[in-house]
Amino acid sequence: MSFLSSKMLACLVVVPLLVMAYVALLQRRARRVAELAAQGFVATGPLRRRGVRHVPFAIFLVAIALLVVALARPTTNLSIPHREGTVMLAFDVSNSMLATDLSPTRMEAAKAAARTFVKKQPSSIKIGVVAFSDGGLTTQQPTDVKADVLASIERLKPAGGTSLGKGVFTALSAIAGKPITLDDKAAQGNFDDVNIGYFRSAAIILLTDGENKSTPDPLEVAKLASVAGVRIYPIGIGSADGTVVKIDGFSLATKLDEALLTDMASVTDGAYFRAADGASLAKVYDKIDLRFTRESKHTEITGLVAGGAALLLFLGASLSLLWLGRLV
Repeated sequence: MSFLSSKMLACLVVVPLLVMAYVALLQRRARRVAELAAQGFVATGPLRRRGVRHVPFAIFLVAIALLVVALARPTTNLSIPHREGTVMLAFDVSNSMLATDLSPTRMEAAKAAARTFVKKQPSSIKIGVVAFSDGGLTTQQPTDVKADVLASIERLKPAGGTSLGKGVFTALSAIAGKPITLDDKAAQGNFDDVNIGYFRSAAIILLTDGENKSTPDPLEVAKLASVAGVRIYPIGIGSADGTVVKIDGFSLATKLDEALLTDMASVTDGAYFRAADGASLAKVYDKIDLRFTRESKHTEITGLVAGGAALLLFLGASLSLLWLGRLV
């Protein structure tokens, strides 16, 4: 503990002075009692243990000492919990997101829910956006500027197929803040030798409505995320029974692979959610658990010390009135 106004601690000299004054007061009262006894007067009040009458004064004394310490403006290092880290919103922008089983479309419902999520986050959370279909593209690097994130979400347009692995891999690259170079083994889906670093306070929210249609294996990429400390929260959009979407006169069948999405979440200690409609999609975001971290911060605790002193003064006064019928 340190003090911003340490010179005020000199006022602690008042504590021994108060003790001396209290002792003198007790001696004066004792002499007065002896004089009255010599004249034949006898005390009629209730008998009390001699030590009890000193308890209120001892409490007052501690309270005074705390008030002096409060005047010196004490500071200390406090470990304060707060949310911080990086969240990547990985949007499936395949053509099936044009389906209208969520109003007005899956894509627009997903974007609306994502916008609400972004607006609720504290400034300590950095948010990035990845769009993936047959490939993955970082449309917004992680930032705490919410307007940039919202603008990036607004620009998303459906096109192409679905590659969950590339979507997650692109999100991991954005979290790492650098392109991840892959050797031949990694290109074939073996990520054992890939080290992107460790990011305990990072998470990927994966929004998708279809099955994986391309390499790399999304479960292997999820294992890479797990090694890096990144949790994945897949959100399955639409019906688990699947639906048919008409694109340029062609019928496109799409169906959720919930088993795969659940496995991806489990591997990374995340959680899988299914959003069957717009309302449930909006609620899903409230269930996502962004990890709390603790930050050691040098903080002034004058208010806490002064509050403790005030409580002790109240306690001392109450006990003195209750036991002795007077304040001192």
